[in-house]
Amino acid sequence: MMQTRNLLGEFLKSRREKLQPADVGISGGYGRRRTPGLRREEVAEIANVSTTWYTWLEQGRDVAASREVMENIARALLLSPDEKLHVMRLAGFGDLPDWSAPAVPTLEPGLQKIIDQLRYPAILVNRRTEIMAWNRQAPHLLYDFLDDPVMGRNMVWSIFMNPYLRERVMNWEEFAGYSAAILRAYHGQSKGDPWYEAFARMLSEESPEFAALWDSHDVREKQVQPFVLNHPDLGVLSFEINTFAHINGNEDLHCCVYSPLDGTGTEEKLDLNAQKTP
Repeated sequence: MMQTRNLLGEFLKSRREKLQPADVGISGGYGRRRTPGLRREEVAEIANVSTTWYTWLEQGRDVAASREVMENIARALLLSPDEKLHVMRLAGFGDLPDWSAPAVPTLEPGLQKIIDQLRYPAILVNRRTEIMAWNRQAPHLLYDFLDDPVMGRNMVWSIFMNPYLRERVMNWEEFAGYSAAILRAYHGQSKGDPWYEAFARMLSEESPEFAALWDSHDVREKQVQPFVLNHPDLGVLSFEINTFAHINGNEDLHCCVYSPLDGTGTEEKLDLNAQKTP
């Protein structure tokens, strides 16, 4: 519980520091500014709470907050829908999955049979972004994660550390930011799973880009996401990633299907490639 309060405080602080007074209609007041962003007393005033109480909230103290108060704070900080959902979960107003147990080590055999039938690249991924299962098209058309059976099967690690993806993903910055924000959101829902902090420290030491994104505290919920890859044999492949969650009631597992974007010629390239592949 203490870690959840700390995560909430850190996130609120990060959002406050990203706002400028003009963003919320403030001009002048509260003296000269030495640091960027809104001041705590400004957020407190807009949210109609005391400065002391809001300060304690950012500090991770055990303070009681109603749903209405947290919604006021979300509005004061101009949170996006994904950010508001993240805050409400951390504040206890939303169901958090029980992710205190290790990630699922095995899969039901029927799931593998299902993704094997898909024409498009498909992977089953757990909450730690570890690839648990895949069809034949996935390592062939996306990247060869089988070449590194340890860290190569972690999607976030590969996005930042795999040279092939860094060179070949044409919307790398957008996709990297989205991936780091998804992992941040999972971290906030993990009920204290120490894996996330350990993983983030390790990857931050290796990747300054990830370190900066992680420190930004940006969060996102899963949504349709573009993935554009300059494949060495097939040329530019433009996909949209559609995600199916809560598979067979398992909140830890989701399926990502890389569907060709209409009008990009990707579908035709995949059909030709399938005809050539025995």
